[in-house]
Amino acid sequence: MKTSTQIFAALFFFFLGMSNLAAKDISIITGQVTDEKGEALPFANVAIFEAGTEKLLTGTVSDENGKFSIETSRTGQVQLVISSIGFETFRSDAFEIQSGTNRDFGQLKVTEEASNLSEVTVRATRPEIIIEADKTTVNVEGTVMAEGNTALDVIARSPGIFVDQDNNIVLNGRSGVTVMINDRQTYMSASDLANFLRSMPAENIKSIEIINSPTSRFDAEGAAGIVNIKLKKNNIDGVFGNVSAGGMYNGMYSPNTGLSLNIKKGKWTNTASFNYNQFNFQNELNINREFQLDEGISRFEQESPITTHNESMFLQAGSDYEINDKHSVGMSLQASKYNGKDIGNSLTRITNPGTEDLLFIKSDNESFTHNNRLFGNFHYVGLLDTLGTRLSADIDFTKMVQDSEALLTNSNWVNDNQDQSNLDFIKTMNDMDYRIFTAKVDFVKPFGKGRVLETGLKGSWVTSDNNLDLSRAVEEGPFINDPNSNKFIYEENVLAAYASYKSSFSEKVSFQAGLRGEYSDITGTSVTLDQVNKQNYFDLFPSLFLSHKVSKDYQINYNANRRISRPNYRLLNPFVFYIDPLTTEQGNPHLRPQYAHNFEMNHVLKGAYQFTLGYALTNDVFQQIFTQDEETRMTTTFTDNLDRSQNWNFRAMIPVEIRPWWNTSNMLQVTHSQWKSMIGDALLDVAQTNLTLRTQHTFNLPHGFRAELMGMYVGPAQYGQATIKGFGWVDLGITKPLMKEKLTLTVNGTDLFRSQIINADVQFDKINTQFRQYRNTQGVRITLRYKFAQGESFRVANRSGSTEERSRLD
Repeated sequence: MKTSTQIFAALFFFFLGMSNLAAKDISIITGQVTDEKGEALPFANVAIFEAGTEKLLTGTVSDENGKFSIETSRTGQVQLVISSIGFETFRSDAFEIQSGTNRDFGQLKVTEEASNLSEVTVRATRPEIIIEADKTTVNVEGTVMAEGNTALDVIARSPGIFVDQDNNIVLNGRSGVTVMINDRQTYMSASDLANFLRSMPAENIKSIEIINSPTSRFDAEGAAGIVNIKLKKNNIDGVFGNVSAGGMYNGMYSPNTGLSLNIKKGKWTNTASFNYNQFNFQNELNINREFQLDEGISRFEQESPITTHNESMFLQAGSDYEINDKHSVGMSLQASKYNGKDIGNSLTRITNPGTEDLLFIKSDNESFTHNNRLFGNFHYVGLLDTLGTRLSADIDFTKMVQDSEALLTNSNWVNDNQDQSNLDFIKTMNDMDYRIFTAKVDFVKPFGKGRVLETGLKGSWVTSDNNLDLSRAVEEGPFINDPNSNKFIYEENVLAAYASYKSSFSEKVSFQAGLRGEYSDITGTSVTLDQVNKQNYFDLFPSLFLSHKVSKDYQINYNANRRISRPNYRLLNPFVFYIDPLTTEQGNPHLRPQYAHNFEMNHVLKGAYQFTLGYALTNDVFQQIFTQDEETRMTTTFTDNLDRSQNWNFRAMIPVEIRPWWNTSNMLQVTHSQWKSMIGDALLDVAQTNLTLRTQHTFNLPHGFRAELMGMYVGPAQYGQATIKGFGWVDLGITKPLMKEKLTLTVNGTDLFRSQIINADVQFDKINTQFRQYRNTQGVRITLRYKFAQGESFRVANRSGSTEERSRLD
């Protein structure tokens, strides 16, 4: 057994042995929050403070029926505090919690604010991070992170998450994360998702749920876990909203603006938001390659500066109608438009053995991308009895059309004879059309005493049409069709059913067990090559959660599950795309789904300190593969299935209050990854232990100023054939409320020391390649946000939609 494996095994049994600590009883505080009319008030902040002080002990948020349940190991005199937008803060009389206390407050009525909400300042009272058996919730609302930042910024600062420079979201050292918004899948590729999240202001986010091991209620898609963005539930009867404007400068200027509006009248609730965002940057890319020829080594030195202009517009609208107090219907619509432009000018110097001549290749690559996406959701939610039995149904439709065109102009010459260069051209036209239809129904049946049965059905039908047209020309000659042109049609039908049961063995040990079954029928057709690839398979995805309350200050959560990641539709198209004359990207119609087996043990001390041990075994793991032809000196990249990868993970989250005005959140993560597979005729057998450190400092300063400082270090890491060197960066944000907190000015500085530089090596078989990339992340962003509101309090029911297929659009 390797040393690293022994270390992780020792840690596992050490923490497992901690469960033999003397157990003490847990106290449970329950109740229901209502308004003055006795109607349930969902999503209210419920917190327990030490009596006579402002020291927060623990807290939660009321559910859709206004009910709450707080489990605590604290003892002594405490006070219950309830707050919600549009309502006066409720404070109970002081009461005593003894070991094993069970107290039900019954209905707790809160009073509406007498003045308009626009004149009310609301302070969040719940803890910033809530740790539960099946997820970790980061409460964003009211924090410095929510001011002037985007949704992508907030996700990148959440526990265990790292967003790389290719916009891939990595959770606990593993890619393949599914991103959801209000329990609905975003259904976008990594690049499209990044552009969308950049257009979403963090001000609209209430919390972020990090679900390392999803239950069977969620789609099995997403081998590494789920990130679920919970948007604010707007509580204004009348008009409520905000408008923002700002911009970022990182050597290039990128403006952004947004408007959010919510209107309620009678039984109708209507919401709408629009965001316009630009993200412009310069990408510095240097590549050095070596080719082993019979005569010796040929070296390639390539400098490829790329200027990128991204423009995105996003419109979201929704309408809900309350049929009565138990049944509601509604619909939502999302429409987005994306325009991208890349201008690259690369220069490659080539040395050959046996000669002192230098060969130069200059490539000018100009590409344009246009993407239009439309998503519609129709939903029904019904509460069938007073116990909380719930029936919900969703129908989703997605259509995305993307077209891109690129012209690659190449010239080559020897030594200083550029005036004698030869010209050739490669033109690429790529049209993609995706249509996705999904329907699902979910049923939840509580039986009392924490026992809950969940079950549901889902069907999805996907059609993708991808047409790639390549043509070439030499000097002034005409463009001639390239044989790598290809038309590819992809069809996928998935039928799923699940059941999940939650209960407890005792007052200290609870569990949730579930099983999901999915049948997939997939057909990929290359019209040009007259090739048809079919796949039919049925899979079972079990999940199990155990929660053990060892003592008043110590809890252990165990979970295990099986997950799947299906390939992005475009990756299955056997296209050949030219990046430059010597580098191509190729599709793979034989790409298979990857399966992950995940195990995790999470130790929570005093409701705040978290120590997690995890293991994941992934079969047929997706990985970008580099191959090169020594004769033509061509490098080809494509995604293939490696046999397997293993991932051991240890994570520690340690919050520290240095001063009442200075709080920190610190994370240490150690990941050991192993990759083993045959690639061609060579065996890839590599391992790497990676260290990630993050520290966030929040300062409440005089005169209303607030600041946040974040530093992060990512140590050397292995990703298949590639080794990434360590790097780090520092961000700083300052916010100041104005005009009685109606207006907020925020200044954010990113990558202050220009250190977020990616250096990578590929040393495998005959490949010897080094990469260096910097995307000009150093910059400053200024944002002004004005909030307006007037009206009485109301509530918006939580909706859930389909949860899988669109994430694989690319």
